[in-house]
Amino acid sequence: MLTRTLRGSGLTLSGLGVLARETAPRFWERYSQDRKRIIASAPHRPDPSRWTNTGLHAAWLGHSTVLLRVNGVTILTDPVLNSRVGLNLGPWTLGLKRLVAPALKAGEFPRPDIILLSHAHMDHFDLPTLRALESHGTRVITANRTSDLLRVRKYGGVDELAWGARIRIGDVSVQAVEVNHWGARMRSDTYRGFNGYVIETAGYRVLFGGDTAMTNAFRQVRGGGPVDLAIMPIGAYNPWIRAHCTPEQAVRMANDAGAEFVLPVHHQTFELSREPFLEPIERLTETLEPHRMALRAIGQEFHFQR
Repeated sequence: MLTRTLRGSGLTLSGLGVLARETAPRFWERYSQDRKRIIASAPHRPDPSRWTNTGLHAAWLGHSTVLLRVNGVTILTDPVLNSRVGLNLGPWTLGLKRLVAPALKAGEFPRPDIILLSHAHMDHFDLPTLRALESHGTRVITANRTSDLLRVRKYGGVDELAWGARIRIGDVSVQAVEVNHWGARMRSDTYRGFNGYVIETAGYRVLFGGDTAMTNAFRQVRGGGPVDLAIMPIGAYNPWIRAHCTPEQAVRMANDAGAEFVLPVHHQTFELSREPFLEPIERLTETLEPHRMALRAIGQEFHFQR
């Protein structure tokens, strides 16, 4: 019997299996059904090789993973590129299976100069993906008390930021901003932080909202100047409204930040809640002015040049 202890959890693999079966039979039923389900292909495939080193370029790879190039600097948000997210047990992941494949896999896009991690939830902080992206040419910016989850020596640097803290990497400034969420990865580690970020470089300003319920905190972002692009979560609000915003609330927070364009994320990738698959983007389409919608589907690109 396999009884290896899970690091930091106090559980053995066999004990975890017994616990899961006793406390979450629906999970195991769904897990069994998911094994037979085929992951749909992304509807679009971006081509970052054609992006210039001036201006603002973005592609939604799925869930909260956005590939950005801002004045030649490549940034990746909350990279999650594996077929499942959840508890990593050696080569296996026990957790949710994707509905739609990522638009690009690791190795199919330029090495990120910066990786932004909003918080330690497994659908935002995927350890297998992060290990695949390890490079001494990449800096990681993450929330307070989350760097222990990373192999920090495998990157060019790992910086934890608290709300309001700012770091400069080359020509890019990144500031952590307050969001309305929570950061525990295993429920008991409630000490972990959770962030949104403002990315600034010459002539461009981008807001990555991370994961958030409704909050007035984004009003503070407007004080630093206009935002060209707000990357905002719009799904998983039913019944998790205390942790995730509705599409209408996402628009209100983007407006609070003074955003010109909105790029919706956190939908169409994992079945995290009860709302229908396309409901978030349909509600957003009804709420947001058409000319402000950066994109609608996984794999689509957005380009903005002053």
